[in-house]
Order: sequence, then C-alpha cells, then structure tokens
Amino acid sequence: MLKDAAVATRLPAQDLDRARAWYADKLGLEPSDEREGGLLYRMGRGEFALFASSGAASGAHTQMAFEVDDIEAVVAELRRRGVVLEDVRMPGMPVTDGIAEVPGNYPSKHSTGERAVWFRDCEGNLLGLGEPIR
Repeated sequence: MLKDAAVATRLPAQDLDRARAWYADKLGLEPSDEREGGLLYRMGRGEFALFASSGAASGAHTQMAFEVDDIEAVVAELRRRGVVLEDVRMPGMPVTDGIAEVPGNYPSKHSTGERAVWFRDCEGNLLGLGEPIR
C-alpha cells in the first residue's frame, strides 16, 4: 500500500524564524516553499519541513540524516559555519577527528558500514550525516 509513497521528515521548531536563520546560516539551506507555521525544504532525493510547535524535540535519537559523498568536506564546511558536532563514543565505533566509523550496514546499500557525525539544530533536533563505506 505505501511502498511507492514519498517519505518526508517533519521537525518541530519552537521559533520558526530562528530555525529558518539557523538552517540558512549553518547548512546553507533555504526553504523551497512556506506557509503559515511551516517551512518546506526540498533537496536531492528528499524533503523535510520545519513546523511551528510549542513542544520540544527529545533529541534522544537521530531525527533526520543526510547521506553525503565526502563527509570530510561537509564536516569542514559545517565547522567553518560554527556547527558543533556531538561527541559520540561507543564501544566498537572508532572516532577520528569527530567522524565515527559505524560498522555494518544494510546489504542493499552495498557498503560495509558508514562514516557518520551528529549535530543539533537550534531547536534541539538531532541531525546526522553519513557517508557509506564502499
């Protein structure tokens, strides 16, 4: 029933103007569409929306992730823009210069794992970046 449906992420923002500025300044993203109480971002093979909410994100898990081809270059640019990476250290997951090597991956992705980082937006949403290890 849903296998051909498009999938999109929705992220809460207590201050939509602050979130718009953060996504522009820190990630270089501008909304492709907007409505009262919401901003829609389209990119590559997906989309996400920020919506005005009085509730706060738990930030206890990755709420949205970007898959990139060159994680070092993207991390360098994020750091240049003032994004602070989360310090994620877990047994069996080596970290070099803030980039974790996550073992294993889904067989259909044709990779042995991924290199990854995590960071929070100004609203407390936990975002990730991943580069498949091929």
